Amino acid sequence: MSGRLDGRVALISGGASGMGASHARAFVAEGASVLIGDISDEAGQKLAAELGEAAAFIHLDVTSAQDWRVAVDAAVERFGKLDVLVNNAGILDFGPLGAYTEEQWQRTLSINLTGPFLGLTAARDALVAARPASVVNISSAAGIQGVSGAHAYTASKFGVRGLTKSAALELAPHGVRVNSVHPGGILTPMIGVPEGSTADRTANTLGRLGMAEEVTAVVVFLASHESSYCTAAEFVVDGGMTAGRPA
Repeated sequence: MSGRLDGRVALISGGASGMGASHARAFVAEGASVLIGDISDEAGQKLAAELGEAAAFIHLDVTSAQDWRVAVDAAVERFGKLDVLVNNAGILDFGPLGAYTEEQWQRTLSINLTGPFLGLTAARDALVAARPASVVNISSAAGIQGVSGAHAYTASKFGVRGLTKSAALELAPHGVRVNSVHPGGILTPMIGVPEGSTADRTANTLGRLGMAEEVTAVVVFLASHESSYCTAAEFVVDGGMTAGRPA
């Protein structure tokens, strides 16, 4: 039985845990080969071993242009090409204006926004060579609406939304589609809720947190040829959060 991503090769940043690990597992299950990039070496190596020959791990600090170049080269060397880039790595932090430091601001933007830019820069030629190719940038519901106290996070995720559109316009003639995914509250360690928790949430229409796999389903679609007419678009997976407060 053929998979939806048969023959595709993907590089996933922040792929060792949370949503990134969910994406990696699904990509392999759908027939893709995956290079998992992360700063968490132990977790990344463990996941790659779990996924077998179709997966490999590389240390990737997304704020390092050199790390990105090495990762792209490794994907092409190991698997022969690079069809899909998933810019998934990110951090979330909070702090009120007046107390939130410039250092915190710069760190969040360097990971959440400069990281995807450096990834696109490093992968551009490989993606064009493998055309038709796809880039999936993981933004956030915070890239659609503001989040009080999460100033750098919100700014970075709005920035990813904009970068997605400028890159999509530039790369469309070269056979590369670029889309953004905007998760709401998802059950991962990033938001301080353990995976597998049954925590409720009333900040969205569905009244619950989402599962990583529910975001992954959209990422798989965007990485596949099924989404061949989708580019420069925003795919919101937020349980209705950005629609407004439920009654």
